[in-house]
Amino acid sequence: MAQSITELNTLSQVILKQAFDVHSALGPGLLESAYKECLAYRLTKNGLWVEKEKPIPLVFEEIRLDQGYRLDLLVENKIVVELKSVESLNDLHTAQVLTYLKLGGYKLGLLLNFNVKSLKEGIKRLIL
Repeated sequence: MAQSITELNTLSQVILKQAFDVHSALGPGLLESAYKECLAYRLTKNGLWVEKEKPIPLVFEEIRLDQGYRLDLLVENKIVVELKSVESLNDLHTAQVLTYLKLGGYKLGLLLNFNVKSLKEGIKRLIL
């Protein structure tokens, strides 16, 4: 278990470095989709497996709902990256990422708000 935590931490550091680079180059004020495409490009360029708009089903008893839920980015099939470009993060954004972690069986999520002066102010790390 300790090794997987170390692996997740290392991977999250790579993701955050690339996010900082994208934010430094583009600055705040763009649409979420622009940041998502640029971050996915940088992560892929750095040799990481990235899935964009990955569908995530909701399973309740015998019912499986495949529509509606999509992760912004799933990196290495391990870390959920949810991007925002909003005035400030709120509890609903946090709940969204926690729901994705639970539904997908993932341990770590990064909630990133690119609409801030310094990206450090827009990072929320969530562990399930």
